[in-house]
Amino acid sequence: MPVNVVSFVAKSGTGKTTLLEKLIVELKRRGYKVGAIKHDAHRFDIDHPGKDSHRLTAAGTDTMLVASPEKLALIKRHAVPPSVEELLATYFTDVDIVVTEGFKKSSLPKIEIHRRERSPTLLCRGEEHDPTLIAVASDEPLELDVPVLDLNNTEAVTDFVVQRFLSGRTSTFIPCKEM
Repeated sequence: MPVNVVSFVAKSGTGKTTLLEKLIVELKRRGYKVGAIKHDAHRFDIDHPGKDSHRLTAAGTDTMLVASPEKLALIKRHAVPPSVEELLATYFTDVDIVVTEGFKKSSLPKIEIHRRERSPTLLCRGEEHDPTLIAVASDEPLELDVPVLDLNNTEAVTDFVVQRFLSGRTSTFIPCKEM
């Protein structure tokens, strides 16, 4: 089953998370099921000392799942980091679209976020020309070979995402492999 996915990329401090929060709220308001993946190039820990789950993980579990009636959290150790395609195929087959934050080196379709005050150059149209760039959400007008969306107009950014990925008129998706 195909998974619609678009990655939002930008330099640190540009507002990726802020835009994604607003985009997710608007997609949910329109009735879509939304998944998200946050790329973290650093080590992180969602478990905390003193919690039973942390004690079990510290004891050596390879997979630790915390489940409640409303949600679950999975802690899984891996020797080789899974690809974004593996993550999509394993965890996101039940949503209409997945938005990712980061993954700027991936082959995922990308929307770059640009703020004039943060940087005069783009990641995907600077020294390198990333062919997977499909749009730029900017707070200033830009002359580019892809659509430039108003960064401060969440509804317009959402309209673009819906038209490109959810209207049934395109086939930009990552095919999920049977696991």
